[in-house]
Amino acid sequence: MNGILNIFKPKGISSFQAVKEVKNILNIPKAGHAGTLDPSASGILLVCIGQATKIVEFLVDLKKYYQGEMILGISTNSQDSEGNIIQRKKVKNDIDEERIKRIFLKYKNINSQIPPMFSATHYKGERLYRLARQGIEVKRSPKKIKIYKLNLLNFNQNRNHPIIKFEVVCSKGTYIRTLCNDIGNELGCGAYLS
Repeated sequence: MNGILNIFKPKGISSFQAVKEVKNILNIPKAGHAGTLDPSASGILLVCIGQATKIVEFLVDLKKYYQGEMILGISTNSQDSEGNIIQRKKVKNDIDEERIKRIFLKYKNINSQIPPMFSATHYKGERLYRLARQGIEVKRSPKKIKIYKLNLLNFNQNRNHPIIKFEVVCSKGTYIRTLCNDIGNELGCGAYLS
């Protein structure tokens, strides 16, 4: 059996686990995914099976589309809802849709990003997330990325911790949770991907 499947990966499992499940269901020895979704993310995962695994390297380079929500005023060590809270800050009243849109426009022009400690990126042969779980933080080199589109969908500021709902189209290797963290820092209050 050969081909490409669009599967829905639910929250709570890794992309690797999703592919393993496909292999078990279809009783096939060879399958791979074209891009990784965090275990805490849900969405469409391209799974190549059989001979189609030969084109994974080309599919990985396709643009990625995400929708997400960031919660302002709280930062976590993993930059998402799975991590431990490391900082809480009061969200100032000067944060409004116009300010958010200006910051989003600035981020459309970035061309690199420092990967988070909780990532599968390698450092001296070790996965960063393994070091992070030991409480070790290392200097990371920026990775080349591209943000093609970053739009504000909704801003709910009627809460202690306002929520920004957004959509982004980006290149491979872009960490959406790092984007949220960086935008939160730019706003002066911190943020995490919820």
